[in-house]
Amino acid sequence: MAGIYDQDLERNAANFQPLTPLGFLERAASVFPDHTAILHGKLKRNYREFYARSRRLASALAKVGVGVGDTVAVMLPNAPAMLEAHYGVPMVGAVLNSLNTRLDAAILAFTLDHGEAKVLITDREFSPVIKAALALAVRKPLVIDYDDPEYTGAGERIGVMEYEDFLATGDEDFAWKTPTDEWDAIALNYTSGTTGDPKGVVYHHRGAHLLAVGNVVTCGLGKHPVYLWTLPMFHCNGWCFPWSITLVAGTHVCLRQVRAKAMFDAIADHKVTHMCGAPIVMSTLLNAAEADKRPLPSRVEFITAAAPPPEAVLAAMQDAGFNVVHVYGLTEVYGPAVVNDWHAEWDALDAKQRAFLKSRQGVRYSALEALDVLDPETMVPVPADGETLGEVMFRGNVVMKGYLKNPSATEKSFAGGWFHSGDLGVKHPDGYIQLKDRSKDIIISGGENISSIEVEDALYKHPAIAAAAVVAKPDEKWGETPVAFVELRDGMSATAEDIIAHCRAHLAAYKCPRHVVFEEIPKTSTGKIQKFRLRELAKEV
Repeated sequence: MAGIYDQDLERNAANFQPLTPLGFLERAASVFPDHTAILHGKLKRNYREFYARSRRLASALAKVGVGVGDTVAVMLPNAPAMLEAHYGVPMVGAVLNSLNTRLDAAILAFTLDHGEAKVLITDREFSPVIKAALALAVRKPLVIDYDDPEYTGAGERIGVMEYEDFLATGDEDFAWKTPTDEWDAIALNYTSGTTGDPKGVVYHHRGAHLLAVGNVVTCGLGKHPVYLWTLPMFHCNGWCFPWSITLVAGTHVCLRQVRAKAMFDAIADHKVTHMCGAPIVMSTLLNAAEADKRPLPSRVEFITAAAPPPEAVLAAMQDAGFNVVHVYGLTEVYGPAVVNDWHAEWDALDAKQRAFLKSRQGVRYSALEALDVLDPETMVPVPADGETLGEVMFRGNVVMKGYLKNPSATEKSFAGGWFHSGDLGVKHPDGYIQLKDRSKDIIISGGENISSIEVEDALYKHPAIAAAAVVAKPDEKWGETPVAFVELRDGMSATAEDIIAHCRAHLAAYKCPRHVVFEEIPKTSTGKIQKFRLRELAKEV
C-alpha cells in the first residue's frame, strides 16, 4: 500500500532525468566557454570549441547511419579526437568501444566482430595492425582515418575519409539527446581474456556519471585542474577521467607517448596538477636523465593502480614533488573503485609500518555502495582479522551492466548479488582490504593484464617444449613481468632467445616472457603445477 509520500508524487521530466556524463561538457562550454579545455602540442582548444567539435562528430555519425545501440570503435592514442569520441559517440546514442592500441590483429579482429563495430576511427600510427585486423574480421566497418599533426612516424591512410573532413560533414549545432534510460550502454571495453577470447564489459550512463563524480571527490580535483594524459584513454575509458576533468572544467593535456622529457615539459609548461598511471610511469619519471628533468611548478597528485608502490618508490616520488594516491579496481567497475585512503596520523609511523599500510588496496570509493571480502562458496564475509582469505567483491552502481553476449559469464560474475572480482584478499580490522593473490594468475605489467594461460598456450605451440608454466616476477619498473619455466622434449633443444622470439610471433610484445628458465617444473602428486613455488623461484631470476 502506497504511503503518503507516494501519493500523487510521480516522476516526470521536471523532477527526474537520466544520469549521464554528457551534460558535463555542455555545462563547461556554457559556463566556461573560453577556458582552455585541450592542449596537444601546439594545438589549444577552449570548451566552446570542444563542445562544438563533439557535436559535429555526433552529427557526422548520425549522417552515416549510426544511431542508438550501434558501436563505434576507435583505435586512438591520447589525442583530442579520443576526448571528442567520449562525448560525440554517446551523443548520438551509440556505444564507444576504445580499442587497446597494444593488441595484435587477431584479438582486434575478434573485438570488431564481437562488438559489431559500425564505424572505426583509427590513427595513422596503427594502420598496419588495423589493416591486418580488418582483413581477418568478418565485419567491414566504415573506416575513418585520424591523421594527428603531432605524429610524424610511418603509417598510411586506410579509411574512406580523414577525421577532419568527416567532422566537416557534421553540424556543430546538432541537437543531441540524453539517453532515454540511464541504464543505456555508453561504452564497451574488453578484458584481456584469461582463458580464451576477451569478454566485452558494458558500461551504462549512470555508472559513468557516478564514477566520474567519484574521481572528483576521491582524487581532490577541485575546479580547473590541469590533467596530464599519461594513462591510456582506452583503458577503462581512462578510468572515466575524460568525463571527470570536464565536469570541473579542467584542462586535458594530451600526450601521445609516455616519455620522461615530454612529461616533465608538460608538467612545467602547463602547470599540471594531476595525472594517473601505472608504476612504469613513476619509474620513467624517477629514472629520467637529468637533462630531461625540470622543476615542478607545484606538487602533482599522481594516482596509480596495479601493484602497490614500494616504500622506496613512494619516498622518491614524494621527494620529486609528487603525492602518490594508490587505487584499485577492474574493468568491470569502471576502473578504480577502491582507494587507499590515507590517514594523517599514519605519517608519524615508522617506515615499516607505513609500508605495510600503503601495501593495502583500501576502502570503497564514495560512488561504490559496498566492498567486502567474502567466502565465495558461502557468500559470508570473512573475519576482519587480516589473515582469513576470501574473494574481493563489489556491489553498487559503478559495477558493469554485464558481459556482452555472454549471459553465463555475467550470471556467474554476479552470483549471490555481488560482483566477483576473482581477486583473493583479506580484510583488516579497520575495514581496509588487501589483495593476496589472483585466482586466475593474472600478471599486471605496466598497468596491463597478462593472462599466464594465454602465454602458456603460446609456449606449448613451440615444438621443443614439453611443459611450460608462466608466473609473475616483481619488477621495479613494470610492477610485474612474466617469467616462463620450461621443460624441453627429449632430444630437442632451444635457447631463451628462440622461445621469446616464438612468443613474439604469437602474442603482443608486452605479453611475452622477459626471462625463460629451463628446469623441471614442480608439480603436486596429481600432476598440478605448483605455481606458488615458481613465484618464489622467479624472484631470484
